[in-house]
Amino acid sequence: MRSQARTAGFDMAPKMRLSDYGFFTGDLSALHPAPRVFAYEVNAPLFSDYAEKARFIFLPEGEKMTCNDSLSLDFPNGSVLIKNFFYFHDAEHPENGRRILETRLLIKDEKGWKALEYIWNDEQTDAVLEVAGASFPVQWTDVSGKKRSIQYIAPNLNQCKGCHSYDGRFIPLGATIRQLNQYPAAGNQLLSWQESGLIDLPSGFDVSSAPRLADYRQASPGNIDDRARAYLDANCGHCHNPHGPANTSGMFLNITERNPERLGVGKAPVAAGRGSGDRKFGIVPGKPNESILLYRMESDDPGIRMPELGRQLPHQEGLDLIKTWIKEMK
Repeated sequence: MRSQARTAGFDMAPKMRLSDYGFFTGDLSALHPAPRVFAYEVNAPLFSDYAEKARFIFLPEGEKMTCNDSLSLDFPNGSVLIKNFFYFHDAEHPENGRRILETRLLIKDEKGWKALEYIWNDEQTDAVLEVAGASFPVQWTDVSGKKRSIQYIAPNLNQCKGCHSYDGRFIPLGATIRQLNQYPAAGNQLLSWQESGLIDLPSGFDVSSAPRLADYRQASPGNIDDRARAYLDANCGHCHNPHGPANTSGMFLNITERNPERLGVGKAPVAAGRGSGDRKFGIVPGKPNESILLYRMESDDPGIRMPELGRQLPHQEGLDLIKTWIKEMK
């Protein structure tokens, strides 16, 4: 298999097949990373209709990531963020295999970031470039043993721009210290990358005091606010922030927002239309069922649901978390 990703002179021109990049060795569906390709995890993942994700970063030979003042990562030209979406056939028994559906690439060049979308074939031997997106049926068994099915939708490239926007610039999501600063029990990937010469962290950087999003999937006493804010930041805050596509809403759900009204507490919608569900405020403390936020998260109507893109199914675990958060809010 050709492995252009192993060379310093990485060719950033779009390839017709995922295998043409050489990001993975051997059986492509096994996703064994080639040299200069390494896996990463985020603390608070984006919900995508219960799809699992396998995330990787490619760095050109001799290059490394750096950390800027906003605690986001800066990547050298030629870097690629690689995200593979898949479902286990049976989530209770991952050893029974999986079906990879799509691989999204974000490639950094001198002009900035660009997105490419690859759809996997039924044989799971390769994925082909598809700029217009795709839709196809998917079935799987979830962790409770329930059989699930959806018409899975892979986005087109224009839809990618709808979420990956900061003041009109295309940016990656999740490439922040808050998302990548893992809890000590998991082994801190930032420190591991520094030891491997993959990243330059600021002098005196301390992972124990650096920002860290809570893992909203892990319940523990007293951390409902941390978990709820992490969930909203990961699933809503990339649009609902002063620099994002939903900045005109006046409802900002990014983790750094601390003004209750700007967060939506007691705030009437700017122009929700039927998306308000006849509710008057974004968040009504103690009353989740009167809160527009929860109403739109619960909906599967394309004209009402939030987020607008990237999901069709309501995220029951996320709904339970936000419902409890609003209920306990004073």
